[in-house]
Amino acid sequence: MTASRELRTLPVPGGPAVAELFPAFEEMLADRGPALLPVPAEDPARTRLLEDTQRPGEPIDERAALVVSTSGSTGTPKGAMLSAAALEASATATDAVLGGPGRWILALPAHHIAGIQVILRSLRAGHEPVVVDVTGGFDPAALPDAVAECTGTGAAVGTGAGASAGGAARAYTSLVPGQLAKVLDEGSPDAVAALAALDAVLLGGAASAPDLLARAADAGIRVVRTYGMSETAGGCVYDGRPLDGVRIEIDDDEGRVWLAGPQLALGYRNAPEHVAFAREGWFRTDDAGRIDSGGRLRILGRLDEALSVGGLTLLPQTLEDALRMHSAVVDVVVVGIPDPRLGTRPVAAATLRSAATTDELRAHVTGLLGAHSAPAAVAVVDALPTLPGGKVDRRAVAAGFVDGTIGE
Repeated sequence: MTASRELRTLPVPGGPAVAELFPAFEEMLADRGPALLPVPAEDPARTRLLEDTQRPGEPIDERAALVVSTSGSTGTPKGAMLSAAALEASATATDAVLGGPGRWILALPAHHIAGIQVILRSLRAGHEPVVVDVTGGFDPAALPDAVAECTGTGAAVGTGAGASAGGAARAYTSLVPGQLAKVLDEGSPDAVAALAALDAVLLGGAASAPDLLARAADAGIRVVRTYGMSETAGGCVYDGRPLDGVRIEIDDDEGRVWLAGPQLALGYRNAPEHVAFAREGWFRTDDAGRIDSGGRLRILGRLDEALSVGGLTLLPQTLEDALRMHSAVVDVVVVGIPDPRLGTRPVAAATLRSAATTDELRAHVTGLLGAHSAPAAVAVVDALPTLPGGKVDRRAVAAGFVDGTIGE
């Protein structure tokens, strides 16, 4: 490795002020200047953690253009080093699947890979993204104006393939399932219609309930489910199909998913010998998966979150998928808590759109997966705690069950 480039901290503000950083992102996409480490400007503790682990100011692999931290949901955040070529490959492949470049609406944190990719895809197409302020939470009421601006007569920037003097020919956004559910459950008809006016809504970051996808389709919203992570420059599998150049392998021992392709990170800034990149040209995920009869990748759950319940191994996502099939469930997370007899006891926290008892929900899982898979308890909550990137904070849910703040 030639370490002749510098890594520089890029404080990312929330809300419309993020537009001030668009020139820096354009420079990065053009592979000019220092490598960038985006950090949340309004979260000093997180910024300190990232700077302590990623060491801005020190030399870095000269191919690296961007260092994106992992969510840190299972430990110290790692810094995935992405090249400009990987980001370009990701954007090109995304355009090919969606039908062409376009202008994007940014409704995700801009220091995480999904939000960064929204910015980069839009700038590459010649359009500044439309920014929805989510610093105080996601409000569906902001969507009609954002979509109108996105599809209207915004001034073009840059020299991307989609640059024009008027509005974008195509318009997109990227959301997490909780945001889409909020639009369908709480949004006005205008908010729903605004999403339906977009050419596509990428949906990732967590599993999506079949009912949620069906309701979106009924509303005329084109949802494209994505699977990927910081280490793959964001989503690299769309609706179960790999993007151009992406390869998928499922190992025979654990059913572990391996990914390869031009979108792959160079490795971890703060863990150069990590096992995830030990196989040259491949990334070892922590997900179990299988290829279904139609040739699509199906993720079964995270191997590092597997629960040992009385000697039986359960994948929380399998239970979550079953619970999401209940018509009352909006979203759910299954975690394990200590149990003196079984070692671990699976419990679930769920948000509901209509009334359902714990017994009904447990019986629903039993009918689909068998009694051995039913969670011992299901607690109904107003909202699931989330990490800064929008993923559910499983540690907080488990701690809530243990200390009684989430009731059984």
